[in-house]
Amino acid sequence: MLAVQERQRAIAELFVSLGWLDLASLRLLEVGCGTGGNLLELLRFGFRPEHLQGIELLTASAERAQSVLPVSLRITCGDAAGTDVAPVAALSQDIVYQATVFSSLLGDAFQQRLADAMWRWVRPGGGILWYDFTVNNPRNPDVRGVPVSRIRQLFPEARLRLRRLTLAPPIARAVTRLHPRLYTVCNTCSWLRTHVLAWVEKPESTT
Repeated sequence: MLAVQERQRAIAELFVSLGWLDLASLRLLEVGCGTGGNLLELLRFGFRPEHLQGIELLTASAERAQSVLPVSLRITCGDAAGTDVAPVAALSQDIVYQATVFSSLLGDAFQQRLADAMWRWVRPGGGILWYDFTVNNPRNPDVRGVPVSRIRQLFPEARLRLRRLTLAPPIARAVTRLHPRLYTVCNTCSWLRTHVLAWVEKPESTT
């Protein structure tokens, strides 16, 4: 919960820094929306449901998301990098959001196909909101960290704003069992943070 709150605050501060104080007119698509938790957060931020949409690969998760979200918030089930989802118009989104999706994609080529699709959907002046971990998990071979250098490779034309977040989960679990405040204390050490929140901005001159 502390890590979630930290991420929410960082996203809110990012929007303020971009001058986006009223989010009601912005259009956002989440890739890999799961059961809809992030989209619910965005509704609380002030986004309008008809301006939000999600794409989710797993049918059960997509159905769960649609069941808890407003009817006007469209959830599409399919592969965001493939051709089996309802088409998303080029340059139609102010924000394309991904949270811990790319770290689950082990193939470089598939990562690039998804990155290219996301970049195509974003309008100039908008961007990709990125939250993912940057280091490998030795206990889980099904994921891999995505370092900042890889983000730059995936989006070579982008302007990046970066912020390191999230105390390493094994450390966070251990210290919060002792006292919740220890999360904040330990999180002051930037080298213990395993995730990055990035704003991957498409320059106005890019089409």
